[in-house]
Amino acid sequence: MSTARIQPLEAPYDPAVQAAFDKVMPPGVPPLKLFRSMAHNPRVLQRLIAGGLLDPGSISLREREVLILRTTARCGAEYEWGVHVAFFAERAGFSAEQVADSCSERPEPSLWSAAELALMELADGLNRSARVEEGLWRRLATYFSDAQLIECLTLVGFYHAVSFVVNGTGVEREAGVPRFPR
Repeated sequence: MSTARIQPLEAPYDPAVQAAFDKVMPPGVPPLKLFRSMAHNPRVLQRLIAGGLLDPGSISLREREVLILRTTARCGAEYEWGVHVAFFAERAGFSAEQVADSCSERPEPSLWSAAELALMELADGLNRSARVEEGLWRRLATYFSDAQLIECLTLVGFYHAVSFVVNGTGVEREAGVPRFPR
């Protein structure tokens, strides 16, 4: 797709929309195209922001980003994958090889911990069938508490939905944001 199906809104924004942007964007950073596109429906934008899981949760930043990168890669959501690589990969401690491997058909086991590989398998399984196989669940339960597992499941589902929005609307890439490895 060469152009966005829904063009991002431009400033000046409605006060409620600006308030929503202010909640999610660091000071001085303009709102992402995804948020400006969703601002065509302020109610949905506000619900998306309210339902976000980017605050400190029960899993680590790195575990969260393993799930997000894998989910968005499996959904073919290059926009969202690239935004997360640009904003979070370095802070989460990912190497360039790990970033690239997050998109591979089969992750390279030597690049990841056993818990991270289980998280990738969780994202893959949910993307494939919306289910978690019993053996994988038992492995996940050795690394994560019930509260953490609920967060992991919800995070994958949330970014699956975000992937639908960015792919369905054709949100154009942000300047300087990486593409999927080829």
